Amino acid sequence: MAGSGVDVSPAPRDPVLEAEGAFLEHVGECLAHMRGTAEALVDVGGDAYASERLGALRAERLRSLAELPDVPAFFGRIDQPERALHIGRRHVIDEAGDPQVIDWRAPVSRTYYQASAQDPQGLLLRRRFGFSRGELTSYEDEDLTRTAPSPIEQDDDGDGTPALGSLVVAEIERPRSGPMRDIVATIQPDQDDIVRAPLEESVCIQGAPGTGKTAVGLHRAAFLLYSHAERLRRGGVLVVGPNRAFLSYIDQVLPALGEVDVTQCTVADLGPDVTVRATDTPAAEAVKTDPRMAEVLARALMSGVREPNDADDVVLDLAGRRYRVRAHRVAATVRTLAEKVVAPAAQREIYYAAARTRLARAIAEDARRQGEAAGFTPTDGETARAARSKDVRAVLDVVWPARRAVDVLADLYSDPTSLARAAEGLLDTDEQAALTWTARPRSLARAPWTAADVVLLDEIEGLLERPEAYEHIVVDEAQDLTAMQCRAIGRRLATGSLTVLGDLAQATHPCSLGQWSTVMTHLGRPEATVRPLTMGYRVPGEVIDFAAQLLPSIAPGLPAPRAARRAPGALRLRPAGDLLAAVVELADREGSTAVICADDAVASTTATLAAAGVGSTLLGSDEGAVAKAGDVVVVPAGLAKGLEHDHVVVLDPADILAAEPRGLQRLYVVLTRAVTSLTVVGAEGLPAPLSPGAPAS
Repeated sequence: MAGSGVDVSPAPRDPVLEAEGAFLEHVGECLAHMRGTAEALVDVGGDAYASERLGALRAERLRSLAELPDVPAFFGRIDQPERALHIGRRHVIDEAGDPQVIDWRAPVSRTYYQASAQDPQGLLLRRRFGFSRGELTSYEDEDLTRTAPSPIEQDDDGDGTPALGSLVVAEIERPRSGPMRDIVATIQPDQDDIVRAPLEESVCIQGAPGTGKTAVGLHRAAFLLYSHAERLRRGGVLVVGPNRAFLSYIDQVLPALGEVDVTQCTVADLGPDVTVRATDTPAAEAVKTDPRMAEVLARALMSGVREPNDADDVVLDLAGRRYRVRAHRVAATVRTLAEKVVAPAAQREIYYAAARTRLARAIAEDARRQGEAAGFTPTDGETARAARSKDVRAVLDVVWPARRAVDVLADLYSDPTSLARAAEGLLDTDEQAALTWTARPRSLARAPWTAADVVLLDEIEGLLERPEAYEHIVVDEAQDLTAMQCRAIGRRLATGSLTVLGDLAQATHPCSLGQWSTVMTHLGRPEATVRPLTMGYRVPGEVIDFAAQLLPSIAPGLPAPRAARRAPGALRLRPAGDLLAAVVELADREGSTAVICADDAVASTTATLAAAGVGSTLLGSDEGAVAKAGDVVVVPAGLAKGLEHDHVVVLDPADILAAEPRGLQRLYVVLTRAVTSLTVVGAEGLPAPLSPGAPAS
């Protein structure tokens, strides 16, 4: 108001924010130009393969440059004596080709994550940026020339836990909804060491809750794709997760980092396309997941192979003449091929189906050599036709019959005599009885296959045909893998390497292996390095300390995790029946809210929320982890592993404990899913190891 004497002029803008904001706009223009250049690529003619390849490269380039409105073009800056470099999720150049933003995976970017006042690694300053909806809002500088630690690096309480910068904490605590986000802006030195491990090194990460092991594994995949682009794009990268909900949760991380050509699947997806219609008894599951089954299945497959008798000479027509191939020569070839088919995977030279074809060629080649010795010269074409002839096929059907995995396994289950022969010296009579079907189904399309059977069928198919192989495989929640599941993954590895992620304390599968050395041996990489992550960045200290009281009971050999941040009020205990009060209390808080309950309580929990007018989305094994705005996500305890939510309400822990043999491990999982707050409803059902060290409400 004029003449009022009140200064209504806007507050002056921070000159650093002004300059960095202008640079952010410039980078946006550069990205737009890069996209325009990629779109302008045209096919100038040439062969069909070159045209197809150009089109694929153009499409991939456009996907990697896709505009992400809420993802800033850079998140940090490092100042060297001669220059300043902005660090972002992807490399950005201007129209002249000069770099404006350096990809976080480039070697020079490592100093952004590793430098400190004690070891500045040539840096003068590290700057972190704060963003909201893609707009630059703040910055935080660390002077790396000082001799004493900065406040950001200072150990607050002398326990070896460094304090995190305010912007790092703000990014970790930023309310989340929908899929998992990348962590490039907050990667810590211990995480960065694993992310940048060499491609040739197979790494096993033992990560406590909240240490970011899943994100570290995905970022390692992105780093390797950047550092070894041609090799990995040619050989492929595979990410294996525990279920569809988990894969949906993580599926945007790699695209946000510019990597779109990565296969993601569950272990079940690796196997043949059969419908799971039954559930194993505990006894049957224990046998089916045991590594002894690999030998049983190999024997079952090879039981149809037999050496011809002396009277079983093969007579075939080659180039108009008849030749006799002696049975003992065919038998020698059968023995040699059989040994190669059942050799260990790393030494296997040939697979069952290809061996059948090779046996046919060997028979025809024997006849050809006879013809050449007699002065005739059958052509390659004539010899190949002889190998496919009716006479040779008739011999193959007797000595090396064509097999299907479903037939092999169904025959094994439905014929006690065949099972006893294949299992001799491996499985006792009770174990064989646990596998036996009462009758063979008329249609195998309606067979009572179980989830464990899918893995066994894949084992057989791995003997029949060479499986698709990858140069690098990331396996998450690997603590729950069985020996046979490990073999299924290891078959896809060929000569490549692994990143294995998990937490032995969270192993809930009754047939899991219990030791990382055993897991890595069955995966085919016994020499892998086990790297621990014990610093929890994502779960508040109050929640971590509470859940960690279970560790002496469920994983006595593991060190207790430490938390990098604390959040007073993050943990609350409520009596049974307070579900609605707990949810209503969280209604006004930012971020996602999840109610985790025993699997068989999902329907009643959803009904309770609906009756009170609380919108909810049920997380199912084939559904995404995304709720409608304002909805509460109802999560079955069996699907909670690997997921994170801002606010978590754990309902009736006693029911979760009683639902399965490893109920304590399952409870440990569900108690460590919260990034901001955890409320336990039915706290009187907590097990004895958990001290009620939290305020009741």
